[in-house]
Amino acid sequence: MTITAGADAAAAQTERARVERSVHLRENWKYLTRNVAFPAQWTDDGAAFVYRKTVEGGFAFVRVDDRTLEKSAPFDAARLAEALGKETGEDIDPLRLPFDGFTYADDGKAIELRADDTLYRCTLNAYVCAEKTEEDERPRGFGVVRDLRVPANNEPSPSPDERFEAFVRDDNLALRDLTTGDVVMLSRDGSPGNFYDPETLRWSPDSSHIAIHRVRPGHARYVTRVEAAPDTQVDPVVHKQLYPKPGDAVDIEQPVLFDIRSRRQIDVDNKLFPNPYRLSPPDWRKDSASFAFDYDRRGHGQVRVIAVDADTGGAHAAVTEDSDTFVYADRRFRHDVGDLGEEMIWISERDGWRHLYLIDSRRGRVKRQITKGDWIVRDVVKVDDDSRRIWFSASGRRDGEDPYFVHYYRVNFDGSDLTRLTEANATHTVSFSPDMTRYVDVYSRVDLPNMMEVHDAEDGALIATMETGDISRLETAGFRPPQPFTAKGRDGKTDIWGLVVRPRDYDPARSYPVIENIYAGPHDNFVPKRFWPFGYHSGGDKVIGMQAQADLGFIVVQIDGMGTANRSKVFHDVAWKNLDDSGFPDRIAWMRALAKREPAADLSRVGIYGASAGGQSALNALLFHPEFYTAAVAYAGCYDNRMDKISWNEQWLGWPVDQSYLDASGVVNAHRLQGDLLMIVGEQDSNVDPASTLQVADALIEADKDFELLVVPGGEHSVGRSTGPIDYVQRRQFEFFLRKLSAPGGLAPD
Repeated sequence: MTITAGADAAAAQTERARVERSVHLRENWKYLTRNVAFPAQWTDDGAAFVYRKTVEGGFAFVRVDDRTLEKSAPFDAARLAEALGKETGEDIDPLRLPFDGFTYADDGKAIELRADDTLYRCTLNAYVCAEKTEEDERPRGFGVVRDLRVPANNEPSPSPDERFEAFVRDDNLALRDLTTGDVVMLSRDGSPGNFYDPETLRWSPDSSHIAIHRVRPGHARYVTRVEAAPDTQVDPVVHKQLYPKPGDAVDIEQPVLFDIRSRRQIDVDNKLFPNPYRLSPPDWRKDSASFAFDYDRRGHGQVRVIAVDADTGGAHAAVTEDSDTFVYADRRFRHDVGDLGEEMIWISERDGWRHLYLIDSRRGRVKRQITKGDWIVRDVVKVDDDSRRIWFSASGRRDGEDPYFVHYYRVNFDGSDLTRLTEANATHTVSFSPDMTRYVDVYSRVDLPNMMEVHDAEDGALIATMETGDISRLETAGFRPPQPFTAKGRDGKTDIWGLVVRPRDYDPARSYPVIENIYAGPHDNFVPKRFWPFGYHSGGDKVIGMQAQADLGFIVVQIDGMGTANRSKVFHDVAWKNLDDSGFPDRIAWMRALAKREPAADLSRVGIYGASAGGQSALNALLFHPEFYTAAVAYAGCYDNRMDKISWNEQWLGWPVDQSYLDASGVVNAHRLQGDLLMIVGEQDSNVDPASTLQVADALIEADKDFELLVVPGGEHSVGRSTGPIDYVQRRQFEFFLRKLSAPGGLAPD
């Protein structure tokens, strides 16, 4: 017995050491690259651009003169670190400054930067940093319900001709004559339940009119959280957060027009925008003849740009976008050509792909489709009305390339002279100079470190190579890039793209459990395409985290199934009222294709983990596909979409709340659970109501289902991983999969 106990203890100690090694892999590897440059930012005058890159021990900022391309330091990093440290009360390493970028201020004599969500201004002569006060508007819960506990910014708004100023008094619009000081009430129908919002007040350029929204407040729902173990006191602390949920009444905004000369009030007829989810503030045309605003219909099935005549208050739809499923609110784009409201550049998916259109805004109809084909426009960089040209990014246009790779193009308004400006088979991030004569291109793949080049913006010709990423030390430490893999999806025709991460001691003759890193939110695609393996800004999962898991004896994969963004409209629409799908039929087909090619992938032992929407998907894998998935770690999941934020859930499940919300609910379907489940949640999650996790736990207990639950006191939506026990929760995940999937072997500890 003693020998056995001793052997068991030694084995446990070895396993713990393996886990600890994996947990710290990211920190051990993060600073081993050199000259890996991040996207550049031009100065306002175009005289230089600035970027951040990896150096020995951390990061450094570089300034490049546009004319000579000579490099210099934009500031003294040591002095800046000391000055910022004095202001924040923290010790700051000059090679690990706590910000990714900055902007110049005071004609280059100072910089402004954001660290830990706080804005600072730092002088570059005396090196003094101070927190900069930001002019805050009244907060809105997920953009649709005003927090009436906070006063609106009611700073008087001066007219462009400086004769008057307008403001709100007792919920009504008031006008002060700046010559006499006399105040006139322009409205008298405002009340606390139907008030004029000063933050939406807009003067016409010629000072003849004011447009403003009158607001009927929505439902002020609050989520209450108890912080059980605060740092500042012994007793718990209660936090309340304005948190509208699906189906709640939103603020109803009514545009109102005022003629300053006649003091006439005109309510704009709302027949073209009868059921608003959200209206944008009034946007006056340059000639003051009209203003426009965006209308998003509740349920996201229709979007319009409404134009209003300044003299009559008559409204017409400058453009209407309808969908049988959803119009993606966060991907809209419009540009008024010439600022007179006659033409508009608009992005639409009406032909099944995301493309640019030229709109006749007076008649509300398409004049011309500018781009077309089985590919998508990603973002518009610039529209030049004079030359009638557009610069934009797109993906999926080049045969033989990953369809998610981003390239940059230029095209004329009439669709002619479509010119690709980026060439390398990689994904690109381009920063154009203010005069559009040059651009800085940073491109990479997961297996190609960042390259930075300067190009001529007219024809894309290479001017100079600025940086070439060096990962030799990272490779010496054992880094191997993940392998892209493509297989057909559920329909047997559509290519599904993903990545495979293998243990560094991978032996094809062995058998490895498979773990999927899932995030299936319909708002984007998530499989990394750029090189930076530690996480690129806030986007994408970290390849190193997948490698750390793989090193314990697993094959780890990440996949973009149907229902995610940046492919065709049909591909994206799979998510509509169907969040329980999560692309699982595509994911399972993809993994089966991988195992057919690579028998070392053991599909009798498949785990899955994810956070937020990925947490919901991880749970749903065991609820709806237990024949394939056997173990899941679910972080901070939005397990019941009725409990989650209004904005994200109504976008994909629509309004009103219907059966589709119940179909995807982990609470309603808890009785289906098969397999092993670990749920992890931060007690102070302000993104997803943490009660959602506890409601699943309650339903699982009611159904007599066994599971594991970890609540992190004080943890946010990141479950404390960014500010607290990163090693602890990561270790719990790793050990859970080792126990439940019984992965043999794995890298021995150093």
